[in-house]
Amino acid sequence: MEEATRQTSAASPRQDRVRNFCIIAHIDHGKSTLADRLLQITGAVSERDMREQVLDTMDLERERGITIKASAVRLHYTARDGHPYTLNLIDTPGHVDFAYEVSRSLAACEGALLVVDAAQGVEAQTVANFMMALEHDLTVIPVINKIDLASARVEEARAALYEELALDPDDALLVSAKEGVGIGELLEAIVARIPAPSGSVGEPLRCLLFDSIFDIHRGVVGFVRVMSGTVRRGGSILMMASGTSYRVEEVGIFAPAMQACEELRTGDVGYIISGVKTLSDMRVGDTITDAHHPAPGPLPGYKVAKPMVFCGLYPVDNSEHDGLRDALERLQLNDAALSFEKETSEALGFGFRAGFLGLLHMEIVQERLEREYGLNLIATSPNVVYKVHLTDGTTTEVDNPADFPGQERIDSVEEPFVLARVFVPDEFVGPCMDLCGQRRGVYVDMRYGVGQRVTLTYELPLAEILVDFFDQLKSRSRGYASLDYEPSGTRVSSVVRLDIWLNGEPVDALSTIIHRDRAYERARSIVDRLKELLPRQQFRIHIQGAIAHRVIAAAAVRAFRKDVTAKCYGGDITRKRKLLERQKEGKKRMKMVGQVEIPQSAFMALLRVDE
Repeated sequence: MEEATRQTSAASPRQDRVRNFCIIAHIDHGKSTLADRLLQITGAVSERDMREQVLDTMDLERERGITIKASAVRLHYTARDGHPYTLNLIDTPGHVDFAYEVSRSLAACEGALLVVDAAQGVEAQTVANFMMALEHDLTVIPVINKIDLASARVEEARAALYEELALDPDDALLVSAKEGVGIGELLEAIVARIPAPSGSVGEPLRCLLFDSIFDIHRGVVGFVRVMSGTVRRGGSILMMASGTSYRVEEVGIFAPAMQACEELRTGDVGYIISGVKTLSDMRVGDTITDAHHPAPGPLPGYKVAKPMVFCGLYPVDNSEHDGLRDALERLQLNDAALSFEKETSEALGFGFRAGFLGLLHMEIVQERLEREYGLNLIATSPNVVYKVHLTDGTTTEVDNPADFPGQERIDSVEEPFVLARVFVPDEFVGPCMDLCGQRRGVYVDMRYGVGQRVTLTYELPLAEILVDFFDQLKSRSRGYASLDYEPSGTRVSSVVRLDIWLNGEPVDALSTIIHRDRAYERARSIVDRLKELLPRQQFRIHIQGAIAHRVIAAAAVRAFRKDVTAKCYGGDITRKRKLLERQKEGKKRMKMVGQVEIPQSAFMALLRVDE
């Protein structure tokens, strides 16, 4: 380790020969594969250690083919002019759920490679990520990837770059990340087009914290870009958002494994370990400065990532409750955007109300809980955060149906909306517009682009795209449509709480907050499904869907009737009547004291269908 430290410190790069860049793209356009080729050609990873998706270290990332956590790596490249350059690549998540993390990663760079699939062309998140790069004033190098495919339409992709993004098509580089074609020209373009870092070593220390992970042995490891000044091992740092200070135990670079060095200077990308025990003390977007000589102010753009989607997580076996709590605490160490608090349900027992950045984030957390910690979970229907204005003049935020006030106390309810862009071939415009209309979408714009591609823009309630909107979109467009969205504020809506009753008793786990116009459809669906799933009892079960004690859908499960007259062969009819009357009285008493218990299998089947 000492030898590595001396080598790294001695080879500290000249600031004018440093290039900091990231790769941005729509999902599945070849971002991780391009990163692999850059690592391979610059020798950052040996041929023996080379594998697909090198920077995606989680099994879930590799299986799903998506990047969930940002990562960084230092590349060494000797340009054709003979000068050595240091290239810091920051690999970012591409999904809209992780947009805030992407924005912090972009803020740590001077340039971005915008990757476009030669067969698919410009898609929804291509546009969204490009706009984010422009907001951070980055130099964008367009890269048309997958030119080796038989279905590649290179000229259409060039034209789309001009039509959709106003980029010069002659600036686009043609590469095949899979085959390694054009990577040399791409590295030359990075050196020539992307500017060197600004800032001075003599200025006060300011580091942008663009990501962090938790190491069980060493605490929080902060991923930083040094904007000005120098941070050294043994120095003292101050977190400007929380106001806490720490002693620096180690600084280093990613090569791509963590490699310690003596200092990080202006323009460097690396890591800081300082004995921080929780991610809440080292949040993404914070500014790190010198504790003894602090900078006059933090870097711009910091905000705390706020959960947008909430659901209840309950163990199928109540004895696993403590295990679920421990697992959530461990996941939260590596994911500061995950929040949770205790929750109790009469139907499901003890569990937790968890908050997520979006539906993909929720799916990933749930899958990690089940796979990495061996838990068997029930997740309730996802809900968004509603602003409820009460008649007494106060306002409260509600993310749990159980906390939704009675209708007599509500003055108005605001629900979150998103500005959604759907990229789709023109032949599928009708079905996609029909879907947006069904989901209470407000039409904004429709624009025709290159290659018969149409961009539909709608304002949609966030709650309406949570359930199965993306699946329906793919189904109606035969898989060709792509979706991107961003928050666009809140609007007053006619929102109500839908309750499900069994024999007059509410089932809290099945309550949901829904728009009044869709309440009957949802109630009918749940009631009919429960009728199929509930086992028959010795008494009749009444199933009802209700809004504010007004029943809007109902069904019943008939009583299981034992044939008490089976042993009566002929004889006096009064004997049979006596047995039937006795059974009738018994059923009446049983109905008074009997309770309807929904089996866990029914809950799991019902909530799966609901999702």
